[in-house]
Amino acid sequence: MGSVGVGIIGSQFSAELHADALSRLRQVDLIGVASRNVEHARHLADRWGMRRVYDDYRALLDDPDVQIVNLCVPNDLHAEMCVAAARAGKHVIVEKPFCLNLEEADRMIEACREGGVKLMYAETLCFTPKYVRAKRLADEGALGKVHLVKQSEKHFGPHSDWFWDVDRSGGGAAMDLGCHGVEFFRFVMNKEPVVSVWASMSQFVWGHKTRADDHALIVLEFASGAIGVAEESWCHQGGMDDRTEIHGDRGATYADLLHGNALTTYSEPGYGYAVEKAPDTKGWTFTMYDEVGVYGFPQEMAHFVGCVLEGTTPIETGEDGRAVIEIMLAAYESARTGAKVKLPFRPRVGKPIDLWWAPAPGL
Repeated sequence: MGSVGVGIIGSQFSAELHADALSRLRQVDLIGVASRNVEHARHLADRWGMRRVYDDYRALLDDPDVQIVNLCVPNDLHAEMCVAAARAGKHVIVEKPFCLNLEEADRMIEACREGGVKLMYAETLCFTPKYVRAKRLADEGALGKVHLVKQSEKHFGPHSDWFWDVDRSGGGAAMDLGCHGVEFFRFVMNKEPVVSVWASMSQFVWGHKTRADDHALIVLEFASGAIGVAEESWCHQGGMDDRTEIHGDRGATYADLLHGNALTTYSEPGYGYAVEKAPDTKGWTFTMYDEVGVYGFPQEMAHFVGCVLEGTTPIETGEDGRAVIEIMLAAYESARTGAKVKLPFRPRVGKPIDLWWAPAPGL
C-alpha cells in the first residue's frame, strides 16, 4: 500500500482529534492545514508536523500534494467546501453532522459523484472499538434477533462556541449528539430502513446562550419493528458519559465507552484539547487515557485512507450522512408536533431547528 496526502480545513477541536488520528497512520502524509485563524492553524501544524499553513481553504484545494481533504469546520460550511473540494478532484472526509439540510446533502453527493471522488462521512461510533464489538456480537447471533438499541451521549455543552449559533450549527444537542446515535442505530441494524421518528426536545440549562435544544430524546422505528432510543444532552455535569445497549431475544450487551477506560481525576483548572472551552473537565471527572483511540478516530481515518488507496467503498458514505440529516429533520418536526413522523420526510427548510421553532399545528 502506498501513501496519500491529507489536508485539513479547520484548526480547532475536531481538527485536533483528526490530526492526532491521521498522524498515527504510516500511509498518511499530513500536508497542511487551512484556517482563517492563522494562529490556530500554525499551532496545529507545529503540533502534528504539517509543513504548510493556508489562510484560505481554496489555496489548500490547489495544492497538488493533497489527495484527501478533511473538513473540520462549522456545519454551515460543509456543503460549500465539500463541493469545492470535489470540483478540485479531492476525496472528502466530512465531520458529523453531514450538513444542514437535504438540498445541501444532495449537492455534496452529486458533486463528488461528478468529480469521481469518494465522499466519506466521519461517524466515529461506527469505528469505536467497544461499540464495534457490541455490533459484532449482534451480527454473530449472540443476542438473537435485535429488537432494541439504545445510545446516550451526555456532557455540559459543546466544545466549539459556534455551536451555540443555530444558524451555523443547525440545531442543538439533538443535532450535535443525536446524529451519533442515529447512525450507530443504522450501523447496528445494517442500514435497515427507518420508517418513523418520534422526538422530544427541551431547553433546561443554556437558554441564556442559545435558542437551541440542550436535551433530546429521539426514538427510531425500523422496518423490522426494532426500536432505537437516543438520549442526548448538554445538561450533564461531571464530564462525558457515553453508553450503548443492544437487546435481542436471546441476549443483551452493554457498553460504557469511557468509565471502564478512565482515570478518576480531580482538577481545578481543567484539562484536554480545549481547556478554555471545556469547563466540564474541572472538578471530579473520568479522564480518558487516550481519547482519540478510545473513540475510534484512528480506525476511522485508517479505513477512509484505505478506501482511497485501494479504491473500495467506505462503510460510511455521503448517502449515510444524508440519511442521518433526514432523520434529524424528522426528529425536530416530531419535537414540534408531538407526533410520530413517517419517512421519507423531505421538508424544504434551511436547518433542522427551524422546524422546532415553527408554530405547532392548529396554533
